[in-house]
Amino acid sequence: MKDNGFLDLSDHDSFSSGVPHLTFKRIRNEDPIYWTNEKNGRGFWSITKHSDILKINRDNKIFSSAKGIRIEDQSEEEYLARRTFQETDPPEHRITRMMLAPAFSQKAISNYEGMIRDLASEIIQEALKNTEFDIVEKIAKQLPMMMLGRILGLPDSDLEWLVVKGDALIGNSDPEFTNHIVDKLESDQYRLMPFRSPAALELYDYADKILNHDIKIDKNGVLSKVLNSNSKESFMKPHEFKNFFCLLIAAGNDTTRYSIAMALYQLSLNNSLIRELKTNKYWGTCADEFIRLASPTMYFRRTATCNITFEGKKINKDDKVILWFVSGNRDEKVFQSPHTPIISRSPNPHISFGQGGVHFCLGIWLARMEVRILLEELIKNIDSIKPISEPTWTRSNFICGVKSLKVRVN
Repeated sequence: MKDNGFLDLSDHDSFSSGVPHLTFKRIRNEDPIYWTNEKNGRGFWSITKHSDILKINRDNKIFSSAKGIRIEDQSEEEYLARRTFQETDPPEHRITRMMLAPAFSQKAISNYEGMIRDLASEIIQEALKNTEFDIVEKIAKQLPMMMLGRILGLPDSDLEWLVVKGDALIGNSDPEFTNHIVDKLESDQYRLMPFRSPAALELYDYADKILNHDIKIDKNGVLSKVLNSNSKESFMKPHEFKNFFCLLIAAGNDTTRYSIAMALYQLSLNNSLIRELKTNKYWGTCADEFIRLASPTMYFRRTATCNITFEGKKINKDDKVILWFVSGNRDEKVFQSPHTPIISRSPNPHISFGQGGVHFCLGIWLARMEVRILLEELIKNIDSIKPISEPTWTRSNFICGVKSLKVRVN
């Protein structure tokens, strides 16, 4: 769907050709706290300016995550059945976060650098056996999938299947990922499942096998640490663990994949970036710039806990408030030439990881490292990337990225 500056942000089709940046630019300029009518819903506030997103994201007492983080409305029954620690506020949120944080700290992730480099090198060498291929399938998709297994402690043989199910889960609006398209359903059969997806049933079954020790997991992985926590506060009941597992499978793969895919897409559009990277001057800054441009998780929702006037707009209790990170990351008042990849950009105050709030992404150090190292290994081996087809994009207003891109490399 062509972006004419007036696309419906509640409609997944508005994102099927990429992010509607003209629409976001118009809203930022004309009405940055914008009441958005919603197809089959009660409407929501779109927060599109970088500064406003930061203010709201910092105030979890007034703008709560405990009603859901996606645009769709949920009953209390649905919320309780499907929630993870992402859909909680402190102090509850902090308990799970503190348990997970050590495994995702900068120091802990730095221990994976050698492993990531070895995997990245293998991936690149395998892909470059051909000069024409789908660069998302052969490169961008591979490293996050492999690292997901190692971080969580899952068998390598199961990873491809798990990623397919994760795609169906988080890509529940895209017919390429699922036959159960969430905005075209006529049944509430899966309303108590994460993302209203039947793929959750299969992931629940897999999680059950982990709980029953039918699937062996690495004792040093995140899942083992969660299951063997001695803290009563952080102990997860079986259903909570299943939802947590679904979250990790979906979020732990897709966002990094689409960040890498955006980097590769930008290199294919402008091969001068390849020459810049070959100078080895920009490895400390390039990953954040490509992640800014990707903004793979385009928004998170908050819900107002009281009536409040914010920047002159009267937001009522229980109104949905959508923080469009993808818009804030292209805010002209914050980023010079916001649509241009400037790999030397520093400082780079992008908000792709939900910076400034209590839900700041745990995977920030891993994502940065994967993007950087994969590009380092690729740049050693090529001089150019040329697109030989138009990219395809996810049909989703939640997770957006390049799904496929056929290229020729030299």
